[in-house]
Amino acid sequence: MPIRIDNDLPVKKVLEQENIFVMDEHRAMTQDIRPLDILILNLMPLKEDTELQLLRSLSNTPLQVNISFIRTMSYESKHVSESHLERFYSDFEHVKNRKWDGLIITGAPVENMEFEEVEYWDELTAIMDWSVTNVTSTLHICWGAQAGLYYRYGVKKYQLPEKFSGVYKHYTFHKRTPLVRGFDDSFLVPQSRYTGVDKQAIVDNPLLEIVAESDITGPYLIIGEDGKNIFVTGHPEYDTFTLDQEYKRDIKRGLNPNIPVNYYPDDDPEQKPIKSWRCHANTLYANWLNYYVYQSTPYDWTKKVTN
Repeated sequence: MPIRIDNDLPVKKVLEQENIFVMDEHRAMTQDIRPLDILILNLMPLKEDTELQLLRSLSNTPLQVNISFIRTMSYESKHVSESHLERFYSDFEHVKNRKWDGLIITGAPVENMEFEEVEYWDELTAIMDWSVTNVTSTLHICWGAQAGLYYRYGVKKYQLPEKFSGVYKHYTFHKRTPLVRGFDDSFLVPQSRYTGVDKQAIVDNPLLEIVAESDITGPYLIIGEDGKNIFVTGHPEYDTFTLDQEYKRDIKRGLNPNIPVNYYPDDDPEQKPIKSWRCHANTLYANWLNYYVYQSTPYDWTKKVTN
């Protein structure tokens, strides 16, 4: 899939070096098609890393996709330059008066806090409220999934005995569900979190459906309202070395972390990690774009009939 991004976005060069089809603005304007407009609310501290990870994952269908980034204004990012934010990010006020085909809400390193204690919680919930009538489908990732499940459906999170860190085996249910179309019976997903979600509360809610989970880490893919909201409790977009960087960061912080599960050969952190989840990650994002965004969004938003 050609992804259309700002010509000057720093990760553009990396994507091109990886032979990922990045379309410049001139070529995009000459195509007589209606591209998908995807908005990404990037809550991660290392924003450029997350940009690269998500753009890789969104680049694997024949669809043309226009990508726009927004940030919260109620919290000052400490790990990215203000010039980068000013150049490549908008705030909610500048995007809320139009319709979007898809919205991605990323994770954030705030899961040990109560939701209402998070500095930008009110801003985030305002965006989630707005998305009900202005976005075809919203994809929530990791803490973003926990926040969405809590705010939209009242599903609470709980503290884990120890952090889930590693690459865990997951299983699919309801294999005819488009979100997991093309998945194997079991597949691997990176997980990195201190909290879990209440599975029974999800099962008891008629608006929610679990379509993939892990025996160890619990529900992984949850569909709300037939795909209006989709929740991904892990990090399928992670790069090969992301868990490695987190592990070594936690060592420096004196947190005495466990070695990430099923990640290093022979559980040896001195060896290069094994990338074992990329195919299913790409399939997940492609399925979301195709079945829950492209197949559902109107060609002309102005003609969409709403209830």
